[in-house]
Amino acid sequence: MKVKKTLIAVSIAIAATATTALAGPLQDRIDAGETIRIGFANIPLWGYPDENGNADGFTNDIAIQTLAKMGLTNVEAVVTDWGGLIPGLKAERFDLITGGMYILNSRCENVSFSEPVAKSGDGVLVPAGNPNNINNYTDILDGGFTMVTGAGYNTVEAAQRVGIDGDSLMQVPGPTEMVAALKAGRADAAILTYFEASHLAEDHDEIELGDVSLMPIWSQNFAGIGFRHEDQDFLASFNEALAGYLGTDEMMAVVAEHEYTVDHLPGDTTAEWACANR
Repeated sequence: MKVKKTLIAVSIAIAATATTALAGPLQDRIDAGETIRIGFANIPLWGYPDENGNADGFTNDIAIQTLAKMGLTNVEAVVTDWGGLIPGLKAERFDLITGGMYILNSRCENVSFSEPVAKSGDGVLVPAGNPNNINNYTDILDGGFTMVTGAGYNTVEAAQRVGIDGDSLMQVPGPTEMVAALKAGRADAAILTYFEASHLAEDHDEIELGDVSLMPIWSQNFAGIGFRHEDQDFLASFNEALAGYLGTDEMMAVVAEHEYTVDHLPGDTTAEWACANR
């Protein structure tokens, strides 16, 4: 039987043109009849606008369906660059952010995360045939190669952790620019989330995915939905609804088209643990 995803219509706005919304906690906006604004970047599989302009990707699906479980369907999607998500949340241009935002200690200072909705490791994109045998961060460092990744990505911190920095670490706006740098020979490898890397490798014959089994275990992370610190009451209600939805047959049917499987469920890992250990 073909499972048909329940779609919740959302309008797409451009972050650069978004106006300042009413100040105050998210619940106050809801009580006033305002839309819930979901911010995300154009990240394959995680969160992106589809060909019809609707919010798509598994983190958007999970967030929107969890809100629906709370009886909230007045949702607006706002697309921006990845690097603008946290600043936009803090500036109240969005009410929550999705798109594969990993729960990291450095981010927890600025964002209150939901309980994890997914776990994922990183993946290395290399030229077809992997001529330099690059499969992880250490291979890049030891070989003196140049790595490209997205500005604001978790992979920037990961690269710096092993000593990749300066001219060896190229930062660009997103996946499109990473692939372009790799194809043009400006970078020897691109590192981004496994979901993105796998998707891009399938779409481009000139590049391939390195051996993900050789990525370090510490590079595995947990994604959550980000909220402003002042929305703790709403976040608690969201987490309660999420707990009843995450991993259900209903949810797994919805996210299956985005290659999300039971292997990507976060298990018992909590946002508190990820904030302290990632």
